[in-house]
Amino acid sequence: MQLTQESTLAPTANPLDMMEELVNANEWRYDRSTDEEMIVEVTGQWCEYRMFFVWQEDLGAMYFSCLFDTKVAPGKRAQFAELLAHINERLWLGHFDLCTEEGAPMFRHTILLRGTAGVTAEQLEDLMEAAINECERFYPAFQFLLWGGKKPQEAVEAALLETQGTA
Repeated sequence: MQLTQESTLAPTANPLDMMEELVNANEWRYDRSTDEEMIVEVTGQWCEYRMFFVWQEDLGAMYFSCLFDTKVAPGKRAQFAELLAHINERLWLGHFDLCTEEGAPMFRHTILLRGTAGVTAEQLEDLMEAAINECERFYPAFQFLLWGGKKPQEAVEAALLETQGTA
């Protein structure tokens, strides 16, 4: 996922302006209801992802979340919280959480930009790539827990099992 051409925006501009360029270059569906908010929809290998970006100029921070197109039943939330703890231990950037409003898993991260020249196109590309990669990597763990009847630790281990050799 890259801009097809070099960004024309200065790094000090609203990071959502640059994000809009990235989204347009990849021909993703999006809605930018205000200068401070943007929703982007991306199709992954396993499901649809809905990404939410919020620019807080007074904080110099951009909040980002990526919701999965799946639901966690209220009876599974305690086990799901344990699964999230096992998964979050393995992440370098961001974390997974449960959106209580929608009952959906989400990846979250905030970029702090106060005192910098602003966000770069590469940072935004890296953020989205990291989020999608982590969502794709751990989606099977969520499914193993929610639908496969596995315990949280088993779900993570099964999702991260790497096959060797060829069939």
